[in-house]
Amino acid sequence: MEKMIHVRFSPDGTVVEIGERPPSMSPQDWFDRLSRNSGNNYQTLSGGRGLFRIASGDLQALKGALAK
Repeated sequence: MEKMIHVRFSPDGTVVEIGERPPSMSPQDWFDRLSRNSGNNYQTLSGGRGLFRIASGDLQALKGALAK
């Protein structure tokens, strides 16, 4: 199953909101981690928004790596 993670940016390009974010990470840090580890699964949307499409297992693996 695929998860959709929505991202919202401020006018200066920093991330202000992002879904599925672990509490220990800032929105920008979580976006950076997803960007580095999700391949070409990011879609830019209008209005300062974006969307990651990531397999549930891959998302859980990314979150699990943070717990170690």
